[in-house]
Amino acid sequence: MFAAVRGGSEGCGGRGGRGGRGGRGGDGTHGGGWGRGADEAHGACGRTAGPGAEPDRTAARVTAAGAEWLASASSYPRSTLALWSARPTAPVVLPCGSVFDVINVPAVFGRRMLSRLWADGPGSGPVAAHRGRMLMFAAPGTAHRLPALLGWVGDPPTKSGGEWGEAVPPLLCHGTGDAVTVPPLNPPSSAETDSSRWLVAPDVRHPWLPGTEVLLWACVQAGRSSVLVPG
Repeated sequence: MFAAVRGGSEGCGGRGGRGGRGGRGGDGTHGGGWGRGADEAHGACGRTAGPGAEPDRTAARVTAAGAEWLASASSYPRSTLALWSARPTAPVVLPCGSVFDVINVPAVFGRRMLSRLWADGPGSGPVAAHRGRMLMFAAPGTAHRLPALLGWVGDPPTKSGGEWGEAVPPLLCHGTGDAVTVPPLNPPSSAETDSSRWLVAPDVRHPWLPGTEVLLWACVQAGRSSVLVPG
């Protein structure tokens, strides 16, 4: 079962995992606690699988509501939506920090994180594959807090020389002042675009986003699993 890592006073930054009831942030996208029920946890971002399942690895399509959520991160949401309306297969660069942060991890380690999140945790928010890496959309503020917590939390510690610390690769955390390229709303059919696609596509106006504590736990579990099962 999912067990939160104790690394500080941060909540999960999202409507939480299984059991209980959690609050929402002022914008309706995230709040403290683990309070999502199982049905909501696996249905918020186009997730139809039950507990213990993993999201489909094929490219997913973003719904109109999901596109509105993504566009809300832009300084010109209407222009972004107009572009997508004309060219739904066009990738777009969006700023981080206000609507979402993005945790950018190597693809193999990202798959381990997703596996743990879906098997024993609350699931994931939107997730994209881009140029051999995985983009995990997270609650605003996560990009600032996660690296610091990864530097010391855990037993054994993640610091250099720890039992599994070296198995956690450096993460690229995109927050305020950063921008990321998001995949097209609809995956193009050409083979060369396979490097940029949605794995878990946003399909609601306010998708749940994991916060610092959830992703910290997933990093720790993925690091430990890579030590136990090399490669």
